Amino acid sequence: MKKLLASTVLAAGLYGFAGSAQAADCGEVSIAEMNWASAGVAAHVDKLILENGYGCTVTLVTGDTMPTFTSMNEKGEPDVAPEMWVNAVRTPLDAAIAEGRLIQLAPLLLEGGVEGWWIPKFLSDAHPDIKTVQDALKHPELFPAPEDPSKGAVHNCPSGWNCQVSTDNLYRALDADKDGFTLVDTGSAAGLDGSIANAFEKKTGWLGYYWAPTAILGKYEMTKLSFGVEHDKADWDACTAVPDCPTPKVNSYPTSDVFTVVTKSFSEKAGVAMDYMKTRQWDNGTVGKVLAWMGENQGTNEDAAKHFLETYPDMWTKWVAPDVAEKVKAAL
Repeated sequence: MKKLLASTVLAAGLYGFAGSAQAADCGEVSIAEMNWASAGVAAHVDKLILENGYGCTVTLVTGDTMPTFTSMNEKGEPDVAPEMWVNAVRTPLDAAIAEGRLIQLAPLLLEGGVEGWWIPKFLSDAHPDIKTVQDALKHPELFPAPEDPSKGAVHNCPSGWNCQVSTDNLYRALDADKDGFTLVDTGSAAGLDGSIANAFEKKTGWLGYYWAPTAILGKYEMTKLSFGVEHDKADWDACTAVPDCPTPKVNSYPTSDVFTVVTKSFSEKAGVAMDYMKTRQWDNGTVGKVLAWMGENQGTNEDAAKHFLETYPDMWTKWVAPDVAEKVKAAL
Protein backbone atom coordinates (compact mmCIF):
# COMPACT_ATOMS: atom_id res chain seq x y z
CA MET A 1 0.00 0.00 0.00
CA LYS A 2 2.84 2.39 0.92
CA LYS A 3 4.65 1.55 -2.32
CA LEU A 4 1.46 2.21 -4.29
CA LEU A 5 0.97 5.55 -2.51
CA ALA A 6 4.60 6.53 -3.07
CA SER A 7 4.44 5.69 -6.77
CA THR A 8 1.20 7.64 -7.10
CA VAL A 9 2.75 10.70 -5.47
CA LEU A 10 5.84 10.37 -7.68
CA ALA A 11 3.69 10.10 -10.80
CA ALA A 12 1.69 13.15 -9.76
CA GLY A 13 4.90 15.06 -9.15
CA LEU A 14 6.29 14.10 -12.52
CA TYR A 15 3.02 15.06 -14.20
CA GLY A 16 3.08 18.44 -12.47
CA PHE A 17 6.71 19.03 -13.44
CA ALA A 18 6.07 18.02 -17.05
CA GLY A 19 2.94 20.15 -17.16
CA SER A 20 4.81 23.20 -15.85
CA ALA A 21 7.71 22.69 -18.25
CA GLN A 22 5.40 22.32 -21.23
CA ALA A 23 3.34 25.30 -20.11
CA ALA A 24 6.49 27.41 -20.11
CA ASP A 25 7.14 26.27 -23.65
CA CYS A 26 3.62 27.13 -24.85
CA GLY A 27 4.75 30.55 -26.06
CA GLU A 28 2.58 32.79 -28.21
CA VAL A 29 -0.79 31.54 -29.44
CA SER A 30 -3.23 33.27 -31.80
CA ILE A 31 -6.94 32.43 -31.54
CA ALA A 32 -9.73 33.39 -33.93
CA GLU A 33 -12.48 35.39 -32.25
CA MET A 34 -15.29 34.70 -34.70
CA ASN A 35 -17.95 37.35 -35.27
CA TRP A 36 -20.86 35.48 -33.66
CA ALA A 37 -21.51 35.29 -29.94
CA SER A 38 -20.98 31.63 -29.03
CA ALA A 39 -17.66 31.47 -30.88
CA GLY A 40 -16.51 34.80 -29.45
CA VAL A 41 -17.17 33.60 -25.91
CA ALA A 42 -15.39 30.30 -26.61
CA ALA A 43 -12.31 32.22 -27.81
CA HIS A 44 -12.18 34.17 -24.55
CA VAL A 45 -12.65 31.01 -22.47
CA ASP A 46 -9.65 29.52 -24.29
CA LYS A 47 -7.66 32.71 -23.76
CA LEU A 48 -8.33 32.78 -20.02
CA ILE A 49 -7.48 29.11 -19.54
CA LEU A 50 -4.42 29.05 -21.81
CA GLU A 51 -2.94 32.23 -20.31
CA ASN A 52 -3.71 31.63 -16.65
CA GLY A 53 -3.55 27.84 -16.59
CA TYR A 54 -0.78 27.07 -19.06
CA GLY A 55 1.30 30.24 -19.24
CA CYS A 56 0.63 30.89 -22.93
CA THR A 57 0.66 34.41 -24.36
CA VAL A 58 -2.61 34.67 -26.30
CA THR A 59 -3.59 37.10 -29.04
CA LEU A 60 -7.18 37.20 -30.31
CA VAL A 61 -7.71 37.97 -33.99
CA THR A 62 -11.02 38.81 -35.64
CA GLY A 63 -12.36 35.90 -37.66
CA ASP A 64 -15.15 34.42 -39.75
CA THR A 65 -15.58 30.92 -41.14
CA MET A 66 -14.17 31.23 -44.65
CA PRO A 67 -11.47 33.91 -44.11
CA THR A 68 -10.19 32.19 -40.96
CA PHE A 69 -10.06 28.77 -42.58
CA THR A 70 -8.28 30.15 -45.66
CA SER A 71 -5.71 31.96 -43.53
CA MET A 72 -5.05 28.89 -41.35
CA ASN A 73 -4.76 26.67 -44.39
CA GLU A 74 -2.53 28.94 -46.47
CA LYS A 75 -0.55 30.93 -43.85
CA GLY A 76 -0.70 28.73 -40.75
CA GLU A 77 -2.36 31.47 -38.70
CA PRO A 78 -4.23 31.95 -36.47
CA ASP A 79 -3.24 28.86 -34.49
CA VAL A 80 -6.73 28.02 -33.26
CA ALA A 81 -10.31 28.32 -34.50
CA PRO A 82 -12.32 27.30 -31.39
CA GLU A 83 -15.71 27.08 -33.11
CA MET A 84 -15.43 26.14 -36.77
CA TRP A 85 -18.70 25.20 -38.48
CA VAL A 86 -16.97 22.70 -40.73
CA ASN A 87 -19.83 21.83 -43.10
CA ALA A 88 -19.06 25.05 -44.97
CA VAL A 89 -15.41 24.05 -45.54
CA ARG A 90 -15.60 20.26 -45.39
CA THR A 91 -13.85 19.42 -48.70
CA PRO A 92 -10.83 21.76 -48.38
CA LEU A 93 -10.58 20.97 -44.63
CA ASP A 94 -10.38 17.25 -45.35
CA ALA A 95 -7.58 17.98 -47.82
CA ALA A 96 -5.72 20.18 -45.31
CA ILE A 97 -5.99 17.43 -42.66
CA ALA A 98 -4.80 14.75 -45.08
CA GLU A 99 -1.84 16.91 -46.11
CA GLY A 100 -0.87 17.63 -42.49
CA ARG A 101 -1.51 21.38 -42.30
CA LEU A 102 -4.53 21.38 -40.00
CA ILE A 103 -5.91 19.14 -37.24
CA GLN A 104 -9.58 18.72 -36.37
CA LEU A 105 -10.05 18.18 -32.63
CA ALA A 106 -13.14 17.30 -30.57
CA PRO A 107 -16.57 18.76 -31.33
CA LEU A 108 -16.87 22.01 -29.35
CA LEU A 109 -20.68 21.89 -29.38
CA LEU A 110 -21.78 18.54 -27.95
CA GLU A 111 -24.96 18.35 -30.04
CA GLY A 112 -23.60 20.31 -33.00
CA GLY A 113 -25.35 23.34 -34.42
CA VAL A 114 -29.08 22.60 -34.37
CA GLU A 115 -31.78 24.07 -36.63
CA GLY A 116 -35.48 23.35 -36.88
CA TRP A 117 -39.06 24.37 -36.09
CA TRP A 118 -39.74 24.94 -32.41
CA ILE A 119 -42.65 25.54 -30.03
CA PRO A 120 -42.57 26.84 -26.41
CA LYS A 121 -41.92 24.12 -23.84
CA PHE A 122 -44.91 25.27 -21.80
CA LEU A 123 -47.05 24.41 -24.83
CA SER A 124 -45.43 21.03 -25.48
CA ASP A 125 -45.87 20.20 -21.78
CA ALA A 126 -49.56 21.10 -21.98
CA HIS A 127 -50.01 19.17 -25.24
CA PRO A 128 -47.76 16.09 -25.04
CA ASP A 129 -49.40 14.73 -28.20
CA ILE A 130 -47.55 17.40 -30.25
CA LYS A 131 -44.23 15.76 -31.07
CA THR A 132 -43.89 16.51 -34.78
CA VAL A 133 -44.44 19.51 -37.02
CA GLN A 134 -47.35 17.62 -38.56
CA ASP A 135 -48.91 17.25 -35.10
CA ALA A 136 -48.62 21.00 -34.55
CA LEU A 137 -50.24 21.76 -37.90
CA LYS A 138 -53.38 19.96 -36.71
CA HIS A 139 -53.88 22.76 -34.17
CA PRO A 140 -53.85 26.20 -35.83
CA GLU A 141 -55.85 27.51 -32.85
CA LEU A 142 -52.79 27.02 -30.61
CA PHE A 143 -50.53 29.21 -32.76
CA PRO A 144 -52.56 32.36 -33.58
CA ALA A 145 -51.18 34.58 -36.35
CA PRO A 146 -50.45 38.13 -35.16
CA GLU A 147 -52.44 39.79 -37.97
CA ASP A 148 -55.26 37.23 -38.16
CA PRO A 149 -55.79 35.12 -35.00
CA SER A 150 -58.31 32.98 -36.85
CA LYS A 151 -55.32 31.40 -38.63
CA GLY A 152 -52.26 29.65 -37.28
CA ALA A 153 -48.80 31.11 -37.89
CA VAL A 154 -45.48 29.64 -38.93
CA HIS A 155 -42.79 32.25 -38.24
CA ASN A 156 -40.15 32.51 -40.95
CA CYS A 157 -36.62 33.92 -41.01
CA PRO A 158 -35.82 37.43 -42.23
CA SER A 159 -35.30 38.03 -45.93
CA GLY A 160 -31.81 37.14 -47.13
CA TRP A 161 -31.23 34.37 -44.59
CA ASN A 162 -30.81 30.84 -45.98
CA CYS A 163 -33.37 29.56 -43.49
CA GLN A 164 -36.05 31.73 -45.10
CA VAL A 165 -35.74 29.60 -48.22
CA SER A 166 -35.85 26.28 -46.40
CA THR A 167 -38.76 27.33 -44.17
CA ASP A 168 -40.77 28.50 -47.19
CA ASN A 169 -40.14 25.25 -49.06
CA LEU A 170 -41.01 23.10 -46.04
CA TYR A 171 -44.16 25.16 -45.41
CA ARG A 172 -45.28 24.41 -48.97
CA ALA A 173 -44.21 20.74 -48.77
CA LEU A 174 -46.38 20.33 -45.69
CA ASP A 175 -49.36 22.09 -47.32
CA ALA A 176 -49.57 24.13 -44.12
CA ASP A 177 -51.91 26.66 -45.73
CA LYS A 178 -54.51 23.90 -46.16
CA ASP A 179 -54.31 23.30 -42.40
CA GLY A 180 -55.27 26.90 -41.74
CA PHE A 181 -51.79 28.39 -41.35
CA THR A 182 -50.07 31.42 -42.81
CA LEU A 183 -46.33 32.00 -43.22
CA VAL A 184 -45.27 35.09 -41.26
CA ASP A 185 -42.35 37.22 -42.45
CA THR A 186 -40.66 38.38 -39.23
CA GLY A 187 -38.75 41.12 -41.10
CA SER A 188 -35.50 41.07 -39.13
CA ALA A 189 -33.54 39.17 -36.51
CA ALA A 190 -35.03 41.47 -33.88
CA GLY A 191 -38.49 40.79 -35.25
CA LEU A 192 -37.99 37.02 -35.06
CA ASP A 193 -36.64 37.23 -31.50
CA GLY A 194 -39.38 39.65 -30.51
CA SER A 195 -42.11 37.30 -31.74
CA ILE A 196 -40.80 34.59 -29.38
CA ALA A 197 -40.44 36.98 -26.44
CA ASN A 198 -43.99 38.23 -27.03
CA ALA A 199 -45.38 34.68 -27.08
CA PHE A 200 -43.76 33.91 -23.72
CA GLU A 201 -44.95 37.17 -22.18
CA LYS A 202 -48.53 36.46 -23.25
CA LYS A 203 -48.24 32.68 -22.78
CA THR A 204 -49.54 32.10 -26.30
CA GLY A 205 -48.40 29.51 -28.81
CA TRP A 206 -45.55 30.09 -31.24
CA LEU A 207 -44.34 27.89 -34.12
CA GLY A 208 -41.43 28.63 -36.40
CA TYR A 209 -37.77 28.42 -37.32
CA TYR A 210 -34.92 28.92 -34.87
CA TRP A 211 -31.48 27.52 -34.14
CA ALA A 212 -29.16 26.66 -31.23
CA PRO A 213 -27.05 27.57 -29.42
CA THR A 214 -28.49 31.08 -29.08
CA ALA A 215 -29.33 33.58 -26.36
CA ILE A 216 -33.06 33.32 -27.12
CA LEU A 217 -33.14 29.56 -26.56
CA GLY A 218 -31.02 30.07 -23.46
CA LYS A 219 -33.59 32.50 -22.08
CA TYR A 220 -36.79 30.83 -23.29
CA GLU A 221 -37.31 27.07 -23.05
CA MET A 222 -38.36 25.72 -26.44
CA THR A 223 -39.02 22.24 -27.81
CA LYS A 224 -37.75 21.27 -31.26
CA LEU A 225 -40.29 19.30 -33.26
CA SER A 226 -39.47 16.39 -35.55
CA PHE A 227 -40.41 16.49 -39.23
CA GLY A 228 -40.99 12.73 -39.09
CA VAL A 229 -38.32 11.96 -41.69
CA GLU A 230 -34.54 11.65 -41.76
CA HIS A 231 -32.40 14.40 -43.29
CA ASP A 232 -32.06 13.82 -47.04
CA LYS A 233 -28.93 15.72 -48.05
CA ALA A 234 -29.36 15.17 -51.80
CA ASP A 235 -32.91 16.53 -51.80
CA TRP A 236 -31.94 19.32 -49.40
CA ASP A 237 -29.20 20.54 -51.74
CA ALA A 238 -31.31 20.07 -54.87
CA CYS A 239 -34.59 21.52 -53.58
CA THR A 240 -35.12 22.39 -49.90
CA ALA A 241 -32.33 24.97 -49.92
CA VAL A 242 -33.19 26.29 -53.41
CA PRO A 243 -35.47 29.35 -53.63
CA ASP A 244 -38.97 28.59 -54.96
CA CYS A 245 -38.26 24.90 -55.55
CA PRO A 246 -41.27 23.74 -57.62
CA THR A 247 -41.58 20.31 -55.97
CA PRO A 248 -40.54 20.59 -52.30
CA LYS A 249 -40.67 17.50 -50.10
CA VAL A 250 -40.78 17.22 -46.33
CA ASN A 251 -37.20 17.08 -45.05
CA SER A 252 -35.32 17.51 -41.78
CA TYR A 253 -32.70 20.16 -41.14
CA PRO A 254 -29.11 18.94 -41.07
CA THR A 255 -27.11 19.08 -37.86
CA SER A 256 -24.07 21.28 -38.38
CA ASP A 257 -20.74 19.80 -37.33
CA VAL A 258 -18.90 22.26 -35.07
CA PHE A 259 -15.29 21.42 -34.24
CA THR A 260 -12.15 23.07 -32.93
CA VAL A 261 -9.50 23.26 -35.65
CA VAL A 262 -5.82 23.96 -34.97
CA THR A 263 -2.69 24.28 -37.07
CA LYS A 264 -0.06 21.53 -37.10
CA SER A 265 2.49 23.97 -35.65
CA PHE A 266 0.24 24.70 -32.66
CA SER A 267 -0.16 21.00 -31.95
CA GLU A 268 3.64 20.64 -31.88
CA LYS A 269 4.35 23.59 -29.58
CA ALA A 270 1.35 23.59 -27.26
CA GLY A 271 2.33 20.62 -25.06
CA VAL A 272 -0.29 19.71 -22.46
CA ALA A 273 -2.41 22.64 -23.62
CA MET A 274 -3.32 20.39 -26.55
CA ASP A 275 -4.84 17.94 -24.06
CA TYR A 276 -7.17 20.74 -22.96
CA MET A 277 -8.05 21.65 -26.55
CA LYS A 278 -8.87 18.00 -27.30
CA THR A 279 -11.08 17.66 -24.22
CA ARG A 280 -13.14 20.82 -23.77
CA GLN A 281 -16.70 20.59 -24.96
CA TRP A 282 -19.94 22.23 -23.88
CA ASP A 283 -23.61 21.54 -24.51
CA ASN A 284 -25.97 23.88 -26.35
CA GLY A 285 -28.09 24.43 -23.25
CA THR A 286 -25.14 25.80 -21.27
CA VAL A 287 -23.98 27.96 -24.17
CA GLY A 288 -27.50 29.34 -24.54
CA LYS A 289 -27.69 30.25 -20.84
CA VAL A 290 -24.31 32.00 -21.01
CA LEU A 291 -25.42 33.96 -24.09
CA ALA A 292 -28.71 34.86 -22.40
CA TRP A 293 -26.76 36.18 -19.38
CA MET A 294 -24.55 38.13 -21.78
CA GLY A 295 -27.56 39.76 -23.44
CA GLU A 296 -29.36 40.59 -20.21
CA ASN A 297 -26.23 42.15 -18.70
CA GLN A 298 -24.97 43.80 -21.91
CA GLY A 299 -21.75 41.87 -21.40
CA THR A 300 -18.80 41.48 -23.73
CA ASN A 301 -17.42 38.15 -24.95
CA GLU A 302 -14.81 38.38 -22.18
CA ASP A 303 -17.48 39.12 -19.54
CA ALA A 304 -19.46 36.07 -20.66
CA ALA A 305 -16.34 33.86 -20.62
CA LYS A 306 -15.59 34.90 -17.02
CA HIS A 307 -19.24 34.31 -16.10
CA PHE A 308 -19.01 30.81 -17.56
CA LEU A 309 -15.82 29.99 -15.64
CA GLU A 310 -17.28 31.34 -12.39
CA THR A 311 -20.69 29.68 -12.82
CA TYR A 312 -19.87 26.27 -14.32
CA PRO A 313 -16.71 25.00 -12.60
CA ASP A 314 -18.14 21.47 -12.50
CA MET A 315 -17.96 21.48 -16.30
CA TRP A 316 -14.70 23.16 -17.20
CA THR A 317 -12.51 21.78 -14.40
CA LYS A 318 -12.93 18.36 -16.03
CA TRP A 319 -11.09 19.71 -19.07
CA VAL A 320 -7.84 20.44 -17.21
CA ALA A 321 -5.54 19.06 -14.52
CA PRO A 322 -6.38 20.12 -10.92
CA ASP A 323 -3.36 22.43 -10.62
CA VAL A 324 -4.33 24.18 -13.86
CA ALA A 325 -7.90 24.61 -12.60
CA GLU A 326 -6.64 26.24 -9.39
CA LYS A 327 -4.50 28.71 -11.36
CA VAL A 328 -7.48 29.69 -13.51
CA LYS A 329 -9.77 30.08 -10.49
CA ALA A 330 -7.20 32.26 -8.74
CA ALA A 331 -7.04 34.58 -11.76
CA LEU A 332 -10.80 35.20 -11.98
